[in-house]
Amino acid sequence: MLSGPLLVAYLSFTFVLVITPGSTTAVVVRNTLAGGRAMGLAAAAGAAVANTSHATAAGLGLAVVFARWPLALMALRFAGAAYLGWLGVVSLYRTARFADGGLQVLSNGTTEGATAQRRGSFRQGFTVNVLNPAIATFYLVVVPSFLPSGAPRWYFVVLAALHVTIAFACHGLWAVGLDRVRRVFRRPESRRLLEGATGVALIALAGRVFLAN
Repeated sequence: MLSGPLLVAYLSFTFVLVITPGSTTAVVVRNTLAGGRAMGLAAAAGAAVANTSHATAAGLGLAVVFARWPLALMALRFAGAAYLGWLGVVSLYRTARFADGGLQVLSNGTTEGATAQRRGSFRQGFTVNVLNPAIATFYLVVVPSFLPSGAPRWYFVVLAALHVTIAFACHGLWAVGLDRVRRVFRRPESRRLLEGATGVALIALAGRVFLAN
């Protein structure tokens, strides 16, 4: 049951999906640049919890809700676009406000402050994914299409868990890699440019989500 061409096809599709940069990647990048690996991993963990929430909702019959109230999916899309846009605006504000874009190479905050920052990163990762209609569609439409005929209910759980795991690993690698990169940008102007580029990318992603069919 856990082998065969259908599973290989699912793993290949999922891998390509998660390595393609999107809104979750942008949030992980933003938080890694802002506070280092720990904040990036916190955002990745939040996204993983949101993915798990979507998978659970799909397994419990979320498709029935969207079928009965079609505007619910549209509202989810608009909310997700608005949140991404807000994060982008905040990044652009930081770019205009601070000479280094608000990106400190070395953290000098208190333990309590660092914990609060990681919680904020977790919330951002969770929110951007839980409001992402593409994730809901993935679990409602894509995952079921890879279920073998007559597959037991637990097989859906396995496929969903594989997606959550692969996505978290990919986003975690972004956090680890960018944590090293951010230390190269010693000049404040370079870090300011990074924050500005992140803000533009987030706003562009917000527009893409808003205009998606």
